[in-house]
Amino acid sequence: MWKRRGRPRPAAGEKIPFRRSLQLKFALTYMVIIAAVLVLLNTYPVLASQDLVFRSKTNLLQSQAAVIANSLARTATLTADTVRDYVEGSLMTSMDDMGQMRVLVTDPSGLVLYDSDDLRDMEGEHALFSELSAALHGWDVANSAYRDGAFRSRAAIPVMYRGMIIGAVYLYEVDSDQARLLDDIQTSLGTVSVGVCGAVLVMSVVFSRALTRRVGDMLQAIRQVREGEYSHRIPLQGHDELSQLASEFNELTGRLQTTEEVRRRFVSDASHELKTPLASIRLLTDSILQTDTMDMETVRDFVSDIGEEAERLTRISEKLLTLTRMDSGVPAAEEPVDCKAVVEKVAHMLSPLAAESGVALELDLEEGCMVLATGDDLYQIAFNLMENAVKYNVRGGKVITSLCRRGDLVLLTVEDTGVGIPEEDLPKIFDRFYRVDKARSRAAGGTGLGLSIVRDTARQHGGAVSVRRREPVGTCFQVAFPRWYDREVEL
Repeated sequence: MWKRRGRPRPAAGEKIPFRRSLQLKFALTYMVIIAAVLVLLNTYPVLASQDLVFRSKTNLLQSQAAVIANSLARTATLTADTVRDYVEGSLMTSMDDMGQMRVLVTDPSGLVLYDSDDLRDMEGEHALFSELSAALHGWDVANSAYRDGAFRSRAAIPVMYRGMIIGAVYLYEVDSDQARLLDDIQTSLGTVSVGVCGAVLVMSVVFSRALTRRVGDMLQAIRQVREGEYSHRIPLQGHDELSQLASEFNELTGRLQTTEEVRRRFVSDASHELKTPLASIRLLTDSILQTDTMDMETVRDFVSDIGEEAERLTRISEKLLTLTRMDSGVPAAEEPVDCKAVVEKVAHMLSPLAAESGVALELDLEEGCMVLATGDDLYQIAFNLMENAVKYNVRGGKVITSLCRRGDLVLLTVEDTGVGIPEEDLPKIFDRFYRVDKARSRAAGGTGLGLSIVRDTARQHGGAVSVRRREPVGTCFQVAFPRWYDREVEL
């Protein structure tokens, strides 16, 4: 079996070595970029200056050689005496720069007729320079090069008399002054580059440390949250992407903290709710088992109480399963549902309970109230609201259930004439296991989960539930659903 090889990744919480740290990578990135810029700064200006000097030198030498060649092209034959008289006479006095150059004039065979360099005098010898050879073949030649700390420039032009080549002029110049100036510029650029490199090194360390410190703070915060410290927050600094990331992290941990608090409270409340009927069942069974002289009537009462507590456990378990299913986010198969038919069915089911409690059920249901949901979910919403309105009402009271259309919404309203809910309790009644009157709620068989199921079920189908006090007495619940339209009928 082939195994993939590679550098092992650091485990969670393990300190990352500096050689693989983000700080070093940022610092190296800055330094590489600046180094590339400095290399370009130290090469391009020098090369551009050299190219400019080359062009100026070759153009100057070529033009001066052309002046000499045109001045000598007056006779059909060049001699050493005529060339010397002209060059050292009238030409040298009119051209000041000629003193810095070496001037050679040859005949058509390459024999040197004049050489201005006394130390390397080649008069009477054949010049074997490539530039002169090209000029004697009719070409104008000029070139320049930087070598040994000086610009060395050459130019050669043929001397033409009536279309015939009667000789050639060759100029050679060694310019160390401009070369020295160029060397000084290059040295200055190097000095500046060294200073810039030092400054960049310090700045890259400072900037990378500042950047990676914020990343390190986020990493440390993630580790603390992983350990369960959901209250930890990252201080917000600046207005960049890292600040946005820190803000998103704080919002996420806030939600995690809220979720964890709700979970713990839910577990605590669920344990408490389940413990109460279990304790009652245990107490009743122990009483039956430990009392030998208990009469059958008492046993039947105890067994009946055990059955009621078991039913209560069943109701709590079923509602917990319902909430768990909704929390899992598994979507139900939705279909168009007629709300009027669902509410009428609920009213029919609750009529015995209402009659027993002395509560009148009143319905005001409008036709055509269609929503996209499931029949079971709508039944559960209507049943919970209407059952609560009956259970927590007063004898001789009423439950008014209305159904109507308002634009693109379908509104289900359940009102009762009971004792109502205190204003301070209204925001909390949809919390799981929350009861306004715990003693009365348990006596009525309540679990404190019904309104939570109503709210979560309505949200699953795009709806919302609200509650308010009803004047003069009672409570009013209203559920709003998006209305479903039959597009085929409309078309």
